[in-house]
Amino acid sequence: MAASRIRQEDRECPLSATAQHVGEWWTLLLLHDAFDGYTRFDQFQQSLGISSSMLTSRLRTLVEDGLLERRPYQTNPVRHEYVLTETGRSLRPVIVALAAWGNARLRPEERSMILVDAASGEEVEPVIVDAATGRRLDDSQAFVFAAGPAASPAMRARYENGTAGTAGTAGTGTAATGAAS
Repeated sequence: MAASRIRQEDRECPLSATAQHVGEWWTLLLLHDAFDGYTRFDQFQQSLGISSSMLTSRLRTLVEDGLLERRPYQTNPVRHEYVLTETGRSLRPVIVALAAWGNARLRPEERSMILVDAASGEEVEPVIVDAATGRRLDDSQAFVFAAGPAASPAMRARYENGTAGTAGTAGTGTAATGAAS
């Protein structure tokens, strides 16, 4: 997503900042392929059926954003591979959650890709939980966004009492102030 497409009031929002890096169709698919072990230009291109110019552009952006590292793997001629950085690897739960969300809307026999335990082969149901309590974060009544320590006055106004956009449906005033996982 181009920076110019982000609303001024959302520039400090971590969701907007994240969408700027990974909110584009090809970017998510490239990251998915990288998590599946693909590292080379031709692997990505064959897997995705993406044009060379589009793939070059997306890989360059992922390297500039620090999600992939470009490393030479051959010297004559020089060829590079694209390896996930620690920051890139930290996006795996996001990709897993997106896939799980998509699969939850399908009947089991319609799912073309599932997440399984590598040791047992058993299908698993990914959920996002609070690290401290183990409670599921998909309960919009129990967990709401709130202004963080660096919030501007506009952001603080938005999240006053932890009830932004809830139209009175949530908000006990006990909103968590940590980053979403």
